[in-house]
Amino acid sequence: MSENDVLAALAPEGGRHGHVDDVSDTAVRIMLAAADAFAEHGFPSTTTRDIASRAGLSPAGVYVHFASKEVLLFELSRRGHARARDLLVDAARSAPSPGEALRSIIGGFSRWHAEHHQLGRIVQFEFRHLGPEHRDAVLDLRKEIDQVVAGVLRDGVESGEFSVPDVPGTALALLSMAIDVSRWYTPGVRRAPEDIERLYGELAVRLVSTPARA
Repeated sequence: MSENDVLAALAPEGGRHGHVDDVSDTAVRIMLAAADAFAEHGFPSTTTRDIASRAGLSPAGVYVHFASKEVLLFELSRRGHARARDLLVDAARSAPSPGEALRSIIGGFSRWHAEHHQLGRIVQFEFRHLGPEHRDAVLDLRKEIDQVVAGVLRDGVESGEFSVPDVPGTALALLSMAIDVSRWYTPGVRRAPEDIERLYGELAVRLVSTPARA
C-alpha cells in the first residue's frame, strides 16, 4: 500500500480535504505504518511493536501519539468513513438529476474500493475489533453514508425516475455491492477501477429505474 494511496483516502478532522494535515508528520507516519501492517496481517495479529518498527519508532514513540493500536484502527476507520461520506455528498450535490447522482455515487464508491482495496478492507471489515464507543462513532458515519444514498433514492422516487418500495433496504444493498469490491478486487486480475465504476454505476440506476426508464 503506497503512502499516496493512504493519504488520498483519508480525510482530516471533519473531512472535506484531500490531505491529512490536522496531525503531526510523525502521527501520519504512524497511521501509514498501521494501515500497512493491518492490511498485511489483520488487526488481531498486528502488534504495536510491528507498527513502531514500520514507522521507524520505538513502541513508546507510538504511544506518545496513540494510546493503543485500537485507537489507531479507529482513526483509520473514522477518517476513511468521513472521506467516503464527503465524496458521496459532493457527488450527490453536483449531479443534475437523481439518476446521475446515483450513478456517480455508486460508481465512484465502487471505484474507491477498487483503487484503495487494501485500506477499504481495513475501513469496512476490521472495524468490528473496535471498542463500543469507537464502534458507535464509526456506525454513526455509516448511517450518514446510508442517508446520502437514501436521500438520492427518495428524490428519484418523488420525480418519478425511480421505483423503490423499500428505500433503506435498497440503499443498503447498493452500498454493500460497492463495498464488496474491496474484498475481491486484485489489481491486474479482473476489471480496471474505471470499468468497475462504469458498470456498477449503470447497474445501480437500472436496479431502481421505473420500467419505462430502465
